[in-house]
Amino acid sequence: MVSYDISKVWSFLPTLVQALPATLALMFLTTVLGSAFGLVLTWAQVSEEKVGAGMAKGYVFTLRCTPPIVLLFLVFYGLPQFLNWWLGIDIDHWSKFVFVLVAMFLLFAAMISEVFKAAYLAIPKGQMEAGLSIGLTPAQTIWRIVLPQAFRVALPNMTTAILNLMRDAALAYTIGFIDIMGAGNNLISRNLGNYSLETYTAVAVIYWGIALVISFS
Repeated sequence: MVSYDISKVWSFLPTLVQALPATLALMFLTTVLGSAFGLVLTWAQVSEEKVGAGMAKGYVFTLRCTPPIVLLFLVFYGLPQFLNWWLGIDIDHWSKFVFVLVAMFLLFAAMISEVFKAAYLAIPKGQMEAGLSIGLTPAQTIWRIVLPQAFRVALPNMTTAILNLMRDAALAYTIGFIDIMGAGNNLISRNLGNYSLETYTAVAVIYWGIALVISFS
C-alpha cells in the first residue's frame, strides 16, 4: 500500500519556494520580451507586404508546431554549437537561465502573436476609418482607438497564453535549470526517492498559487 504523508507537503514548501524567484523572473522576462516580438510578428502578418507577412506566418506556424521540450533541447544543445561554428563564439558557459529564456521567448512570441492578430482583426474596420475622418493620422488612430479596444479583446487569451507559458517553462528542469520543478526533483534526490508524491504535490500547490494570481490579476 502506498503511504502518503500530507505533513511532508507543507514541510517541503519552504524549500521549494526558494526557487520561486527564478520561475517568476523567467515568466516575467519571457512575457515582456515575447509580447514585444509578438507585436512585431502581428504587424508583419497583417501588413500588405507579402514577403514580411509570409516570413512571419512561417515563423509562427513552425514554432507553434514545435513541442516545447524539443525547442528547449534545440536551443540548449544546438545554439552553442551553431554560434561556435558560425561566429566562433563559445556560449557553453552561459547560465541555463539564458537558454531557457531564449527558448520560451521564441515560443511565447509565436503564441501571443496569434492572440494579438485575432484581437486586431476583431476590431471593425470602421474604427480606423472613423479615426482618419476626424483628422487623426493612421499611427494615432491605431494607438488611441484600435489598440485599447484590441487589448480588451486579447486580455482573456493573453492570460491563457501566460498560463501555458508557466506549464511549458516547467520543462526546463530537463536541462538542469533550478526552477520550482527543478527544486522539486533535487529534493526527491536528496530524500533518496522517498516522498516523491508529496514533493510533486507541493510543487503543484505552488503552481496553482501562481495560476490563481495570474487569473485574478
